[in-house]
Amino acid sequence: MICYQLPGTILLPDVADRWVIMAIVFVFTFLLPTLGTGVLYWFGHVDSLMLRERAQRPLPLLLGAFSFGMASIILHQPAIFDRLLSQVMTGMTLAVFLTFLFSLRWKISAHGVGVGGALGLLLLFHLTGPSGPTLWGLVLTVLLAGSVLSARLALGAHTPGEAWAGLSLGIGLVFGLSVGLWLSN
Repeated sequence: MICYQLPGTILLPDVADRWVIMAIVFVFTFLLPTLGTGVLYWFGHVDSLMLRERAQRPLPLLLGAFSFGMASIILHQPAIFDRLLSQVMTGMTLAVFLTFLFSLRWKISAHGVGVGGALGLLLLFHLTGPSGPTLWGLVLTVLLAGSVLSARLALGAHTPGEAWAGLSLGIGLVFGLSVGLWLSN
């Protein structure tokens, strides 16, 4: 959405070259963590690719945080990429790392953290910028977040507390980091 649906949100690179951003995000937030989790499974460090048990989550989450962090570093090239991209990816890295830390003792919903972060970011854009999502875009995002949390509960993957905590962590991180960035400028 940041690259293609919210005009003026980022300026670099040009629209025609934004596929590079999509490729970086795909490789470092999906492909490498997925392959890494497969390797952990192959060598017996996790007993399922579903990671249903809390004890199975820390290593894949730590691997994910490292991979997200690498994407943050790559996107932190102001002459090539808009500063917002590395800031968003750094926030995502922090979200995955905090999910890892929580997972050492408790099974917070990583899906909740993700949809909470997306909802928080779109809400922040809506409140602060002229090119933010429409009210309908926000409503759809709220419905998506509700659907994700409902699915996690229906599958028995989380308790309501774990799901709400994940959503709250995602939203809280977005607003906390944005206030921190605002205060530092």
